[in-house]
Amino acid sequence: MAKRISLTRYLVEQQRVAGHIPSELRLLLEVVARACKSISQAVNKGALGGVLGSADSENVQGEMQKKLDIIANEVLIEANEWGGHLAAMASEEMEGIYVVPNRYPKGEYLLLFDPLDGSSNIDVNVSIGTIFSVLKMPEDDRGVDEGDFLQPGSHQVAAGYCVYGPQTTLVLTVGDGVAMFTLDREQGSFVLTQENVRIPEDTKEFAINMSNMRHWDEPVRRYIDECLQGKEGPRGKDFNMRWIASMVADVHRIMTRGGIFMYPWDKREPNKPGKLRLLYEANPMGWLVEQAGGAATNGRQRILDIQPTQLHERVSVILGSKNEVERVTSYHSTL
Repeated sequence: MAKRISLTRYLVEQQRVAGHIPSELRLLLEVVARACKSISQAVNKGALGGVLGSADSENVQGEMQKKLDIIANEVLIEANEWGGHLAAMASEEMEGIYVVPNRYPKGEYLLLFDPLDGSSNIDVNVSIGTIFSVLKMPEDDRGVDEGDFLQPGSHQVAAGYCVYGPQTTLVLTVGDGVAMFTLDREQGSFVLTQENVRIPEDTKEFAINMSNMRHWDEPVRRYIDECLQGKEGPRGKDFNMRWIASMVADVHRIMTRGGIFMYPWDKREPNKPGKLRLLYEANPMGWLVEQAGGAATNGRQRILDIQPTQLHERVSVILGSKNEVERVTSYHSTL
């Protein structure tokens, strides 16, 4: 049996051998992984741990919070605030940034996260997950503020997600491809189970909420209409639809076997560019998908090139198998 490689060893080799990451970033990613293990344990306990159901509160987005949303957010903050690797954190669940308290040393990185993506699936035992992104602090002597987080996704130095499903799987990039790690519960550590993850350029699967079809813009409607026409239509092949209503689970399927995921702008809230958050969801997932050979756009431009203007900015998302994403994007450009 081949010797198993732990997450720690993988990161050490990325630092020492490949030279892709500095030691401080390696240590930060290990802390994030430990926090994900703690969240996984809470998720797995479910009703036995008293963590299911609503917290009877709203987050900054005006969305009802689940108990596990709050627990996961607290776990990530408490795990990362004292290590000396971070200057500040930002979360989908918090209105403003969380600056590392003065009693702890400050580092040179910024951590952004969606602590528990797919909250609507918690109580029905469907896969959910944590999404995270790491940025470097701008190089100056002033204190950290919200503007430091408003960097394009192309500036990320690490990104990943942890999906809590039949297995707990951590998917990570530090800019040198994508690696997957599976949590070995007996050993209590993440173990490398796949390197150089590649998304097929072509696919026969799409993921979108079809109930919103009447609200879509014409390019998205055109693309889905062509898929639904199957072999007899212009695409000349049959497509299957997949929709889990948990971005982390839908993207993980695409990372594993290909496909296209779309959460587009629609006419219900025309002044909002989309539903998903640029900094906490679209940027980290977009970079992971690109690192695996896929593509990610908002229909008109590469997601990683978008200059954020606010902490909780929303965006239209089309990502996955490269050829399909490029097709949908080309339909937008013909308008």
